[in-house]
Amino acid sequence: MPDNAVLAIASHPDDIELMMGGTFALLGKAGFELHYMNIANGSMGTDRETRDSIIARRTAESRAAAEMFGATFHEPLVDDLDVYYDRVLPRKVGAVIREVKPRIMLVQSPQDYMEDHTNACRLAVSAAFFRGMFNYVTDPPRSPWGGQMTIYHALPWGLRDPLRRVVRAGLYVNVESVLKLKRDALACHLSQKTWLDVSQGMDSYLIAMEEMAEKVGKMSKVFTHAEGWRRHVHMGFCGEHDDPLRDALGSLAHVCEEYEAELNGPLA
Repeated sequence: MPDNAVLAIASHPDDIELMMGGTFALLGKAGFELHYMNIANGSMGTDRETRDSIIARRTAESRAAAEMFGATFHEPLVDDLDVYYDRVLPRKVGAVIREVKPRIMLVQSPQDYMEDHTNACRLAVSAAFFRGMFNYVTDPPRSPWGGQMTIYHALPWGLRDPLRRVVRAGLYVNVESVLKLKRDALACHLSQKTWLDVSQGMDSYLIAMEEMAEKVGKMSKVFTHAEGWRRHVHMGFCGEHDDPLRDALGSLAHVCEEYEAELNGPLA
């Protein structure tokens, strides 16, 4: 596996497209090898289909979206609402990480409105931390890998944490040039057009995605449509100053100096 793999890992089908898809696409255009994984299979994303029917449909939609990105598709592991941090799932997620050996891993926010999202984030980060431990056995078994990897957290959908506080990013990515691709990949998830309206009042998920990208663009103060990222602490993963996402995207990435300054707080 080359040292330029990117693993986007999220909870449900369409989560990658909504808050990560533009950056994911840009990394592909920059020459990175893309890998796409949803931990859950979308089993609850319907108000009319049977479990088996909606799982098959949403898996096919996810495969189509991954193909649109030019990414390798990795199978989901559990039903929706079964994304738990336990003894089983970290080993399964860890097997994928050891196999892919990502230099960059894109994950969901540790603060989000839905527990499946925050649990998916925790699972991905923990499995990445275990990646090089000799006595940690994954399922299926994969050889330990201690390579450098940098983790980036997407902004939560709605741009707020569960206590209603606005969540801002440390790095903003200009997704204007790939907004159509992001939209087309999201449109693969046709089953969600009705479901998101019924369950969350999201009248048009395609329009809602573009409006969210516009809000993040305004947050950035430099881009019209953007995605936002927070870089995970380096310990156990990479060098302290490693920032391969910024390095790969160049002028398409904007570091928020105010965010960076606030990280040090009273310890500075």
